[in-house]
Amino acid sequence: MRGFYLFLSYILAPLVVPILIWKALRNPDYLDRWEERFGFGRSRTEGRSIWIHAVSVGEVVAASPMVRRLRERFPGVPVVISTVTPTGAQRVQDIFGDEVIHSYIPYDMPGAVRRFFDRFRPRLAIIMETEIWPNLYEECGRRRVPLVLANARVSPRSVGKYRRFVSLFTETLSHGIVLAAQSSRDAERFRLIGASPARTHVVGNIKFDVELPSSVRDAGRRFRRENAGARPVWVAASTHEGEEEVVLDVHRRLRERIPDLLLILVPRHPQRFDSVAQVVRKFGLSCVLRSDGRRCAGDTAVFLVDTLGELPLFYAAADVAFVGGSLVPIGGHNLLEPAAMALPIITGPHNFNAEDIADMLRNAGAVRVVRDSTGLLEALSGCLASPELSRQNGLAGRQVLDQNRGALDRLMTLVIPLMDSAGETPAGGSAAA
Repeated sequence: MRGFYLFLSYILAPLVVPILIWKALRNPDYLDRWEERFGFGRSRTEGRSIWIHAVSVGEVVAASPMVRRLRERFPGVPVVISTVTPTGAQRVQDIFGDEVIHSYIPYDMPGAVRRFFDRFRPRLAIIMETEIWPNLYEECGRRRVPLVLANARVSPRSVGKYRRFVSLFTETLSHGIVLAAQSSRDAERFRLIGASPARTHVVGNIKFDVELPSSVRDAGRRFRRENAGARPVWVAASTHEGEEEVVLDVHRRLRERIPDLLLILVPRHPQRFDSVAQVVRKFGLSCVLRSDGRRCAGDTAVFLVDTLGELPLFYAAADVAFVGGSLVPIGGHNLLEPAAMALPIITGPHNFNAEDIADMLRNAGAVRVVRDSTGLLEALSGCLASPELSRQNGLAGRQVLDQNRGALDRLMTLVIPLMDSAGETPAGGSAAA
């Protein structure tokens, strides 16, 4: 099966450039440092590095406490963070600046992978959540680089797809890979697709270890004073195509009863900012864009966040949060950030990206699941009409978060011995192909 995968990787290689250009048509930032996607690039490390891969914004944020721990424990070792998306790259810059090196992950072609390894000479590789690339994993094994799948998860719908290629994944996961699974259900799913039971550990979800700095809360309160005053505010966060129309319809109907209600709308992807602004105008709602730098007037109905990396600030400014990617089958987004702000949370039915977290918060009464615009209208009306009940629900979410902290400590007990032992192992480099 691995031979067939290698054959496919060479056969499909000519399609990589057209795909990259197609992505760049939607988001020109995909052409930034495009050569890194083929393993080339000016950035490199003099010594062996700690390499952490985080696909996009959510994974970068989740990895940030771990990155800080590793930098404290190994201050002389350079840290390389790779991402797939330009928004992930921007988030790395926003959080770490020049403290780490950023590179785009290479396509999973043997030559590109070898060139990447030659540039950064990893002493330890940590991949956030679930990114399974046979050639990359094979290179880790060949160079004797310890590899950890951190915060690892497999959604129920992915298991069947992976099991069709179980022989490939069994081989891919056989290179001494350590799996730090989010839950026992995730651990069992990994075993079903070939992970070693002896190297599969349940550590919990390190997203529970998120701790938003007080400066974010202060900035959120200041934003609210300057833009809303005593007005009620709700935030629709990380929304996708098909959700903004539902959110705006509900908001327009709510304003018939609560005329001064303000919506903070935060679309998920920057390439959609302009189209979402057009949808807002189509609904006839007065709107202020974050990028304009203007404050909301008394009659502003929607504050559209067309910038990146500020979502926690807007959670801190709101009374209730709807978390998107859940009314459409995307799988939902991070419910723990609004829980950290002790907000009552509303979500749609599609939360398979983090079903355990959604279940815990729902069972605690911190999250209400709705299926359509009628449910969203009813849930928002209840939250806005009952501030004390909303406060209790928000505190319940914060309690769930506090009770489940510690995954980062458990992860570090797996990572640090691997890092220490890797310091005694030669790099095993190879010439680029």
